[in-house]
Amino acid sequence: MKKITFLLFSCSFLLSANLTAQVKKKVIHFGKEMSSEKISPEGHIRCATDEYEAFLQAKNPNRMSRDQFNSFLAPHIKAYNNRDLNETYSQSGGIIYIPVVVHIIHNGDAYGVNENITDEQVASQITVMTQDFRRMAGTPGFNSNPIGADIQIEFVLAKVDPNGNPTNGITRTNMCEVYWEIDAIDSTVKPATIWDPTQYMNMWSVNFGGADADILGYAQFPSNGTATANTDGVVAGYSYFGSSALYPAGSFSAPYDRGRTMTHEVGHFLGLYHTFQGGCAGENNTAGDFCADTPAVSTPNYGCTPRNSCTTGASDMIANYMDYTDDTCMNIFTANQKAIVVSVMNTFPRRLDLKTSLKDQPIALFANDAEVKIENLCTTVEPTCASPISATVAKKVLLYNRGTSNLTSATLSYNMNGGTNYNQNWTGNLAPNKYALVTLTNSTGNGTLNVSVATANGGADQRASNNSVSKTFGTNITIAYANATSFTFNLFGDSFGSETTWTLKNQAGTTLYSGGPYPDQATGGTYQHVTNQVWNLPANGCYYLTVSDSYGDGLFDGVGQGYYTVTAGATTLVNITDFVESGNPEFTVVSRSSYFTNNSTLSSDDFNLLEDVSLYPNPSRDYFTINLPAGIERNGKIEIYNSIGQRIAVKPIQTDADLNINVSSYSNGVYFLNLNIGDATKTLKFIKN
Repeated sequence: MKKITFLLFSCSFLLSANLTAQVKKKVIHFGKEMSSEKISPEGHIRCATDEYEAFLQAKNPNRMSRDQFNSFLAPHIKAYNNRDLNETYSQSGGIIYIPVVVHIIHNGDAYGVNENITDEQVASQITVMTQDFRRMAGTPGFNSNPIGADIQIEFVLAKVDPNGNPTNGITRTNMCEVYWEIDAIDSTVKPATIWDPTQYMNMWSVNFGGADADILGYAQFPSNGTATANTDGVVAGYSYFGSSALYPAGSFSAPYDRGRTMTHEVGHFLGLYHTFQGGCAGENNTAGDFCADTPAVSTPNYGCTPRNSCTTGASDMIANYMDYTDDTCMNIFTANQKAIVVSVMNTFPRRLDLKTSLKDQPIALFANDAEVKIENLCTTVEPTCASPISATVAKKVLLYNRGTSNLTSATLSYNMNGGTNYNQNWTGNLAPNKYALVTLTNSTGNGTLNVSVATANGGADQRASNNSVSKTFGTNITIAYANATSFTFNLFGDSFGSETTWTLKNQAGTTLYSGGPYPDQATGGTYQHVTNQVWNLPANGCYYLTVSDSYGDGLFDGVGQGYYTVTAGATTLVNITDFVESGNPEFTVVSRSSYFTNNSTLSSDDFNLLEDVSLYPNPSRDYFTINLPAGIERNGKIEIYNSIGQRIAVKPIQTDADLNINVSSYSNGVYFLNLNIGDATKTLKFIKN
């Protein structure tokens, strides 16, 4: 039997601006406080690669540690140093050409506005990286230092996409978020946009924000295996992507406005450590960056002021790309750094493959070649039966010109779910590789949108392989349906009927029927609380039943297991037999919600699916569980914000296990959880104690 107790809770919360001002600001990344030495005088974090690598290793114990990486690489570096340095080690006269794809992540801004940076700004970044890695004479990447090295790598925007179609190596994706943090970039952005990392070096330009607003960039260090293949690449904030010297009209933030953030991060991508790695203990190559020709550095250098931070060694090499100095004073990779890069390119998964990729080689082009892509649908409105989102929002497509002639007209043919076909004419003037955003006027509704290019410049499109595209909108959950207006409800509970209540609501949230609590029984077991109750419900509606238990263990008393059903004649719409919860404090309210309809034209997207979502236990010391109704897909994300509005965590939802949130490392206080499922969102408050 359950122990019945009565608890009185009295909580008050005082948020004071004065109190907040007295607390020293801490910079937290990946759950740990970042060393103040890695924060620039302006408050920037030049690079988060070290912390990101620790994050990856914690997730994947099989990933190489730093010592394992260097032990593996050492014989390859030795072999390289013992060979003729002029010997060809790539596919073209000693030069490695790496095909690059740049993914521009934005939230609906117009071309060239905010994070939706221009093609020209992207091109300036690729130019800078080639100048720097080639030690190119007559450019800011040249140096006359005797240990300076031409890494013999050039970067080329891809000319062929993964489907064999022409591209300019730049993708633009509206992912409906104002800003991004690293864990969300890894869990959401990269897997959704990455091109084959064995054929392309993937780069992302994003708007960092939330807890990561101060970060300039980070990279994925080379390692063994394929566990992190879908996140491999380099990332930079859009204001640090490209060079203001080459493209003054771009969006930049000095003093990191000459493209060296990405030169630095690509250095990590190719196996280079920071010059200050290991501090002064890095002298004589016993730690540090494993390069004897880069003097040890005690802490990162900022600005361009020379110093000798390790008194027994040479002056700091503040011009090295792997320090943290301003962009304008960076201009050197060394011979030892080149040996590491060459060895990595010869041995590590995906780096080795890039040497032989031909995605930078042009393919035959046609005069008239239009490509179409479907834009993501962004909304923060919660769907209901009365106002389904998809019924009022038209879809948009990106119309690209992949031909050699300017694209001045096109006809788009499209339908929803294979239904009525519509034609829409577009006119304008697109230069090669430019695009237009086109709204399809008859594209409302949920389901699969099918779009194709019918004509280009008044005639047939000369390339069929990039003419058609499909995208599904909506959550695609199957909602129980019955062609009836009379429904029957049965509820069997455990012996503690006083803990059981239920409500039936329509799409407007109006309670139509309700019941409970019920009498307690003398012995444990299963008892029928509701017997064949008839619900007469209006036609063409959508309804949801919520059953709650006020003790926190569901319809289970240790002996009997409760269950409930909703039927319409021979059709069973609701059949819940497993309402059992565990690990909750006494008197925690937990609920299950089930949805059904008697309107054949409605789908799951017409429901306010998150109406009765809750989390428990609340308050909690260690973890929370989100109570997501049965039938709602496990496909979305969870965001957690602290009491002053900073996003401190984000995680994808893919299984029921993802609905368990570990908060044991959080400070005590009030937090807010944003749940995003399809087009629906809901915010829940919880207390960590």
